[in-house]
Amino acid sequence: ELPDPDALTSLFTDVVGLTPGDPTVDGDLTWRNDDRAHRIIVRPGPANDAVFVGFEAIDDDVFDLVRQRFVDAGLDPTEGTADELAARRVRRLIHVATPLGVRLELVAGLDTAPTAFESELMPGGFLTQGVGFGHVVFGTNSLTEVHEFLTKALGMSQSDWLDVELAPEFNLEVRFYHCNPRHHTMALANVPFEPPQKLHHIMFETTTRDDVGAAFDRAWASGLAIPNGLGQHDNDEMFSFYVASPAGFQVEVGHGARTITDDWTDNRPYDRISRWGHQPLPQR
Repeated sequence: ELPDPDALTSLFTDVVGLTPGDPTVDGDLTWRNDDRAHRIIVRPGPANDAVFVGFEAIDDDVFDLVRQRFVDAGLDPTEGTADELAARRVRRLIHVATPLGVRLELVAGLDTAPTAFESELMPGGFLTQGVGFGHVVFGTNSLTEVHEFLTKALGMSQSDWLDVELAPEFNLEVRFYHCNPRHHTMALANVPFEPPQKLHHIMFETTTRDDVGAAFDRAWASGLAIPNGLGQHDNDEMFSFYVASPAGFQVEVGHGARTITDDWTDNRPYDRISRWGHQPLPQR
């Protein structure tokens, strides 16, 4: 939710290579990175932050299972209204409040778009099949409570975590969670204060390494700040960069992350963010 939703148009279209979806019934802007009706919804409002995040159940049985977990956890799932179903273009929807302060929506039956996804700037397309649109990372001063919600109520599993000393008085702790083969669909950074903006970044994964490099060139040419240049993360092995959006949150474009397997045994701490790179680049 942004005071000026159009502020993201150039970044999403001209840098990342997303394509516009059809506006919602409320007139909100939407963005696609695959054959789904939309993956990102940007509506006008004062929050200047993420106000909801959606998870799609693979079928009605899983939808009902998670709904019951919400009830068992003492949450009060609210059925989506007809207007909300139409705006999200889904068949079923419930939502709950979370300790993160961002509404979580559980949906089933997200519509496909009327046309195939094609992006001249991202010819290889994005990696979404069976793993969702990408990942989101939030900052929180309620890490324990949000961790309990994600793992016990929603049913995600922790992939691994970072424990990095950034300064003598400050350790960065980041926990990563998966719900499919993607290394993490959500991550939480522990911060010792109420963050002014909960959303730290969203990530889009390409199917080719060259598409990351081309997107980096576009980001550099755009004049937007690049908080982290090209590099490779240690835990998920993603080759990526980060560009700052006009709204303040960052966008990561990456390729080649490792995937979660049925015999995953690597839920362990890492003591560095990146193997190499990801250095802040000077403003031009």
